[in-house]
Amino acid sequence: MELDKEKLFRAAFRTIKGVGSQHLRQLIAYFGSAVQAWEASPSAYSPLTPQGKWINEVLRRKRMIDPDKIGLDLHNQGIKMITPHEANYPALLNELADAPPLLYYRGTLESSFEVLAIVGSRQATSYGKAAARRLGREVVLQGMVVVSGLARGIDTASHQGALDGEGVTWAFLGCGLDQVYPRENGRLAEQIVAKGALISEFPPGTPPLAANFPARNRLISGCARGVVVVEAAERSGAMITVDFALEQGREVFAVPGPIFSPLSRGPHNLLRQGAKIATEIEDICSEISISPKAENRLASSLDNQQLTKSQISENEDHQLVLQQLSDVPLHIDQLAVHSSLSVAALSLALLELQLRGKIKQLPGQHYVLAREC
Repeated sequence: MELDKEKLFRAAFRTIKGVGSQHLRQLIAYFGSAVQAWEASPSAYSPLTPQGKWINEVLRRKRMIDPDKIGLDLHNQGIKMITPHEANYPALLNELADAPPLLYYRGTLESSFEVLAIVGSRQATSYGKAAARRLGREVVLQGMVVVSGLARGIDTASHQGALDGEGVTWAFLGCGLDQVYPRENGRLAEQIVAKGALISEFPPGTPPLAANFPARNRLISGCARGVVVVEAAERSGAMITVDFALEQGREVFAVPGPIFSPLSRGPHNLLRQGAKIATEIEDICSEISISPKAENRLASSLDNQQLTKSQISENEDHQLVLQQLSDVPLHIDQLAVHSSLSVAALSLALLELQLRGKIKQLPGQHYVLAREC
């Protein structure tokens, strides 16, 4: 049986209301394939009818659906399909009992990469975004894929970090691939398609309903060797992802945060419960048995030196400020203490460095190096 035909009929079933991945798996298991399920007579469905109204909906709707037209519509939208039988289906995801029998994607999938998930709060702080972006960059420099959910905050920052490192990143969506949620991440989504893939188990036309996101989260953790949490409330989507990761036997990492931040409670609770601390890429590589690439650490170190000890100016005040700044936001009062500059000299140096694009001011008179913002 041709695989392309099987994919078309799986996609056709997914357009029927009430037929999610679980019910599609049941049909395939009972009939042997989606094609055979589609071509089966109503009487062949009789043993399944006690399972619920969804079977009646299948029998009613499949007479009205043209699988070839569905395939053409997907092609016109640039959406491809993949099943667990194909080589590039995410390898670890394929090992799960509830692996989706059909994934939709835009971009390129490659199953030979190790995958690491980075997740966290949508209401992330500047510290959290900087940490996620830096970590995302370091992960791809090790030859791994960064996977997240394209949400605001930590997800966005982790994808951006992967792109900064010119690496591969995957984004699992809680809606169909004919839309992007949130809408402001449209440009980021296209950048991800160019370097990796947007992926969903939901057919086009599926809106971003709240009920879809826990299902999306199980795929994020399921395709990854480990999950890193960067800022999360005690009850949050990120913590739901952790629950799935533990059930799936994945490693769980947490980035420590400021003790006064409510968004540090999730990661700190995980650390108390035995999660691995993640402050640098070596923390992760040592746990998932990947040897850190020395050349990448050296390149990163040199980049940081060049950024910190900037050659843009001979001005010693500029250098004093840059030496104090990093990806962690620092208040102007702390800068004044550590740099020993007068208020007037410090204010002038900060203004000039902002104009040169070397630093960025955050709310509350906090400053970070521009590359990490």
